Amino acid sequence: MTEIIGVRFKSGGKQYYFDPQGQTVEPGQGVIIETSRGLEYGECAQGNTMVEDEAVVPPLRPLIRLATDRDLETVEKNREKEKKAFAICQEKIAAHGLEMKLVEVEYSFEGNKILFFFTAEGRVDFRALVKDLAGVFHARIELRQIGVRDEAKMLGGLGICGKPFCCATFLDEFQPVSIKMAKTQNLSLNPTKISGTCGRLMCCLKYEQEAYEDAVHRMPKNESFVETPEGVGTVTQVNLLKETVKVRLEEQPESPKCFHNCEICVVRNGKGKIPEGYVPPPPEELAKLRKVTPVEEPRHLAGSLDAALSQLGVDAQPQPEEKPEGSSRRSRRRGRGGSRAAAQSGGGQAAPQREDKPAQQPPRQRPPRQAEAPRPEGEGQSAGEKSGEKKRPHRRRWRGRPRGGDKGPKPEN
Repeated sequence: MTEIIGVRFKSGGKQYYFDPQGQTVEPGQGVIIETSRGLEYGECAQGNTMVEDEAVVPPLRPLIRLATDRDLETVEKNREKEKKAFAICQEKIAAHGLEMKLVEVEYSFEGNKILFFFTAEGRVDFRALVKDLAGVFHARIELRQIGVRDEAKMLGGLGICGKPFCCATFLDEFQPVSIKMAKTQNLSLNPTKISGTCGRLMCCLKYEQEAYEDAVHRMPKNESFVETPEGVGTVTQVNLLKETVKVRLEEQPESPKCFHNCEICVVRNGKGKIPEGYVPPPPEELAKLRKVTPVEEPRHLAGSLDAALSQLGVDAQPQPEEKPEGSSRRSRRRGRGGSRAAAQSGGGQAAPQREDKPAQQPPRQRPPRQAEAPRPEGEGQSAGEKSGEKKRPHRRRWRGRPRGGDKGPKPEN
C-alpha cells in the first residue's frame, strides 16, 4: 500500500497522484508540486489515501509545501499576464497571416515559460511567430496544437442537454466514440443530432453502450420467428430500451402486436428457414407464456385522504343508512315480493325471499266490463233530467298553458 494525494491543475482536468511526504492535506487546499516542468500550483482533489501499489506509476513526484498567501498572489498575477499575452499573440498571428486559432495561454508558476494552445486544420509553420513572441516576453515560448475536443474542454460551455460539457467537468480522459454506438442505440444517424458542440460525436454515447450491448444479446433480431401467447409470427421491430418486440402474427398479419421479451420463445433468430418438422404448439401451451403482473392499488393515497377528511370532521366514506328489520323494499311488481300487508301482519318481519328465480307468469288480463243495467225511470236522476233538459258536458279547465301552445285568437267568421 502507498499513501498518495490527488491533485488537479485545472478545473475538470485529470487527477494526478503525488507523494504527500508525511503532510496531511485536505481536499480543496492549494499545494505546490514538483513536476517535469518545474514547480506548479494545483488544488487537492483527494486527501491522504492508501492505494494499491499497482495503481501508482513510480516514481511519485513529491509535495513541496502547502500554498501560502504569497503563492496565491503569484497565481493571480499570472492570470493577468495570460490575458495580456493572449491579446499580443493574436496580433502577431494576424501580422504573420497564419491560419490558426488561439485557444488559451498558460503561464508557469515561476513565470519562466509561456505555453500557447491553438487549433488549425493542418500543419502551420510558426517559427517566425515564436521568435517574435520570445522577443516580446523574454521567456521560453512553446506553441502546442490541440484538437477540437481539447478546445471544447478548455473553453467550456453548455451542451444540447442544457448542462455543462462533460469533458469540462468530470471526464479525465476522452473515450473513443464511433457511429456504431449510435446504430446500436437506435439513434438518428443525422450528424447534427448526435454531434456535440465540438463537431465530434457526443461523449455520452459511451455511457449506456454496455447496457445496450447486453440487451442486444438477450433480445431477438428483426425477422426472427418466435412463439407468443397469441400465436407464432415474425418480429418486425425491436425496442431495446423497453425490451419489447412487435410481432406480425401469422393468423393476424395486418395488425402487429407488442410483447415483452420474457413472453416470447425464439424458434429462429434472424432471417432464415424455419426448422424442418416444426409444428406450432397448441394455444393452451402458448397461453402459458404470458406473464401477468398483479397491479396493487395505492393505499397510501386513500389513507391520507381519509385522515385529512377526519380532521375536518367529515366522514371519509359515508355509511349506508340501516333500515329496521321489519321494513321491506317495495317491489315494482307486487306479485313477486309478496304483499306489504303480509309483511306487517307477521310481527314486523319481512317475508322470506326465495333463492330460485320464480317462473315468469303471463300478464294478468282485466275482466271484461259488464254492461250496466238500465236504471228505472226517476231513480238517481237530477231535477234537470227529470224535466227532460239535456245535460251540458263538463268542461275541463287548464290551470297552466294549454298543451298545444299559444296559437292566438281564432279568426271570426
